Amino acid sequence: MDIGAVDHVEFYVGDAQQSAFYLCTGFGFRVCGQAGPENGQADHRSLLLRQGGTEIVLTSALTPDHPAAAYVAQHGDGVANIAFEVSDAAKAFALAVERGATAVEEPVVHSQDGTEVVTASVLGFGDVAHRFVQRSGDRDQFLPGVMDIFAADPEEGEQLLSIVDHAAICLPAGQLRPTVAFYEKVFGFSQIFEEFIEVGSQAMDSKVVQSPSGKVTFTLIEPVTDREPGQIDTFLARHGGAGVQHLALLCDDIVSTVETLGNRGVAFLQTPGSYYDQLQERFVRSNLLVEDLRRTNVLIDEDHWGQVFQIFTQSQHVRKTFFWEVIDRHGARTFGSGNIKALYEAVAREKTTS
Repeated sequence: MDIGAVDHVEFYVGDAQQSAFYLCTGFGFRVCGQAGPENGQADHRSLLLRQGGTEIVLTSALTPDHPAAAYVAQHGDGVANIAFEVSDAAKAFALAVERGATAVEEPVVHSQDGTEVVTASVLGFGDVAHRFVQRSGDRDQFLPGVMDIFAADPEEGEQLLSIVDHAAICLPAGQLRPTVAFYEKVFGFSQIFEEFIEVGSQAMDSKVVQSPSGKVTFTLIEPVTDREPGQIDTFLARHGGAGVQHLALLCDDIVSTVETLGNRGVAFLQTPGSYYDQLQERFVRSNLLVEDLRRTNVLIDEDHWGQVFQIFTQSQHVRKTFFWEVIDRHGARTFGSGNIKALYEAVAREKTTS
């Protein structure tokens, strides 16, 4: 299927302008384009945000029959489409449907001034879709004839974040294995990691699938039903079904990035001091100074290839569902044996103190 990287991520939100304000002021994204009634899109408004190699589309319904209206009513703000770069969108779409995926949008060609973009969508997990995107010509035009691109900002600003590292997805109990099988069969992904997590009387099961290119990674998580309900159960209840719990954005210097984002108003989860007191028992050494990790609340883990550093934001959503992760990889290709457990415990601590 020749899936490359994540082309873009589309959120359905109640107020695209308000959501853009948070991402721009807090994370340093820039609004680069817009679609709406002004250019023939009467039923919705979309804003294109960019930073580094990450492109985010925020879409709000302007009429009750636009899909964003029903999505927001059921889930609140959240990820509705994770788009894949492909060399042939029509071929990828036909192959996905042949392998069992549900068609959402037939192939459509968008062209203008020598730039052509072909898109088509199929259903992924829950009601989240995957858009195949085939591009030729000016990449900055994004979606010619649909999205009006603004003039380049003379002050580009600091590029703190580069690409989408992975998406974490919560699934109802019993859907983990079928979902892994679905991504293997339909998209050619492979399972690269799995972990069973127990935290007190709660438990969760997770598996990580990745595209052959290594550029699209999904962490799939389901609750264990014979234990007490935990934060995965809470997400599923508040979100109204399967969905993206968080997106991880890659950076080159997590300590500096977290300090900058914190100064801009981004709130991160707090980590107990005892976590850092025990680091010497868990790791022979840390690539980053423990004092810096303690000061910024950054977590550390490692796999066979290297270390990974990460931190999670507090959710800014009314339902306390979706949040962000900032991640910095020092050779690590997966997540280490304690990565998901650290997330589980960090979210659980926020829940008990909120």
